[in-house]
Amino acid sequence: MVTELETRIRRRLDSLTKPQGSLGRLEDLALQVGLIQGTDMPTIGRKVMLLFCADHGVAVEEGVSAFPQEVTRQMVANFRDGGAAITVLCRQYGIEPVIVDMGVGKPTRNFAREPAMSRAEAQRAVDVGISHATDGDLLGAGEMGIGNSTAAAALLCAFTGISPLEAAGRGTGLDDAGVTRKAEVIARALALHRFDRKDAPKDGLGVLSALGGFEIAAIVGLILGAAQKRRVVVLDGFISCSAALVVRAMEPAALDYVVYSHRSAERGHRRMLEALSARPLFDLDMRLGEGSGAAIGISLVESAVRLYREMATFDGAGVSTAAEKPTESRTA
Repeated sequence: MVTELETRIRRRLDSLTKPQGSLGRLEDLALQVGLIQGTDMPTIGRKVMLLFCADHGVAVEEGVSAFPQEVTRQMVANFRDGGAAITVLCRQYGIEPVIVDMGVGKPTRNFAREPAMSRAEAQRAVDVGISHATDGDLLGAGEMGIGNSTAAAALLCAFTGISPLEAAGRGTGLDDAGVTRKAEVIARALALHRFDRKDAPKDGLGVLSALGGFEIAAIVGLILGAAQKRRVVVLDGFISCSAALVVRAMEPAALDYVVYSHRSAERGHRRMLEALSARPLFDLDMRLGEGSGAAIGISLVESAVRLYREMATFDGAGVSTAAEKPTESRTA
């Protein structure tokens, strides 16, 4: 049902000095932000990129990454020093990076042998994410964690039923043999935990605790908290969107507060977006993670809101609309 607020926002969009609908997805973004904030004059205040960082036991014990676990800690240091891709983009777009240590050097357990987390551990990580939902008005979901593409692929399989061979990608740069090994590890985990899927697992927290990571759980919490506080969350790629699958099982209405920034080149992300009925803003063949796509997405959200707020209307600028016809001059 179209609300009175949506009608007002669409009326203003159509009154701006442009052909109706000519700003395409940017108009959709302006409408979404207005509905989230509950106003026909939405604003973009503080922009924050949450960088949730954690290690994964499956990477330590199963060899599913081209890089060792130590790289997580090293990249966190690179974030702090401002030398990572995400910190460069944050500087460019005026986004404040906030680094959240969710378990660097303290990995989850190996989910191919036992649950990655207890339910209590998963809930605590979710609660951390919820607590960061008030850090800014426009929130980006970034992450760092060697092995987390394996966890994301396992979550995709559990929630959608696709095969590990379809879900497992190259991650940090695995060769073909490495991708095959990664898929085998995920298949073992799915056989071990045996989710009753039917259409999709109903116990989102249970699936998260079995297969997820502390940083993925925190992104779940960030989405849930953003819905509670009426904040916009811009998701990145494969890893952060796996958290959206969990949210869909737990509280699907919270996904109304999510913007999907891009389609990652990581295998499985297209299927993940399809499962979420999500339409990403762009596709640049990126698969870095860190929140890099989300930073670009934040810039598009801000552009959409600025255009909506700052463009002149036809009446205000004295510009004729297409529906108006100039008065014909007549001579006697």
